[in-house]
Amino acid sequence: MTPKPALYTTEFPIRYDECDPYGHVNHAVYLRYMQEAAFQATAAVGYPMSWYEAQGRAWLVRDTDIEYLAPLHYGDRVRVRTWVLDFRRVRSRRAYELYRLPAAGGVGERAPSGEAQLAARAVTDWVYLERETQRPLTVPPEMVAAFMPAGPPPDAPPRERFPEPPPPPVGVFIQSRRVQWADLDPADHVNNATYLGFLEDCAVQDALSRGWPVKRMLEEGRFAIVARRFRIEYKAPAVLNEELNVSSWVSDLRRISAVRHYAVHRAADGALLTRARARWAWVDPESGRPRRIPEDFIADFAPNIVD
Repeated sequence: MTPKPALYTTEFPIRYDECDPYGHVNHAVYLRYMQEAAFQATAAVGYPMSWYEAQGRAWLVRDTDIEYLAPLHYGDRVRVRTWVLDFRRVRSRRAYELYRLPAAGGVGERAPSGEAQLAARAVTDWVYLERETQRPLTVPPEMVAAFMPAGPPPDAPPRERFPEPPPPPVGVFIQSRRVQWADLDPADHVNNATYLGFLEDCAVQDALSRGWPVKRMLEEGRFAIVARRFRIEYKAPAVLNEELNVSSWVSDLRRISAVRHYAVHRAADGALLTRARARWAWVDPESGRPRRIPEDFIADFAPNIVD
């Protein structure tokens, strides 16, 4: 029989303030569900947050790969299933499946009452480290055994390197922002999910600078732009009051989709803190069906598109 790791399942109600102007749960919130599910899962096998605090240990996310399959709405519940894929000395990958549990009589597009619909799947790569020095530590064998009581599964998918982005074009969009108190988590640095909010805001500001606010997209263009997949690599932490330069540019332009690249640098020394790539799709805002990218939209964004 194939060894199976400890599986943990939890549910969260979807709050109104977790939804964006499209009426969907914001992309960054999925990462918050995943993070909380991971914390609950580690507590369930005997390693609550209090244990890590007492031992001066922590797990920090180094890479996230998430694929969005169906929108979540206010009034639904989200069920998160999570399990450990592997351990590699100081690292461990955790997998997630997020399911939409529709609420009877709720607003928006719904699956039939009681039917769970797969909304997203993801993998995070975590690093085990000493909290004070941030030095990576070897994962203790007893912890490995707690998460994988039957031993490691033989069929864990291979690790994939972060895809190298094309060089940014001359029209790359750069947004400056300063780290605020609200951006920090109890580890005293910008939370991994908060970075995704930085990236999304950069893309929105890029569109505004080229004359394409969301209102124009919806009313004149009759389209919405939604994320299908995000891959984020965290290189170094950002802390309170640091000034960041968030840059973004576009490649792989297709009839109904494009890839947007992101980089977050510390302004003081130019250090790369985070980089990401996302595949965005153009859809009809009502039906969700694919829409061809308008030619005038492409023309306005041309300086920021890598040929």
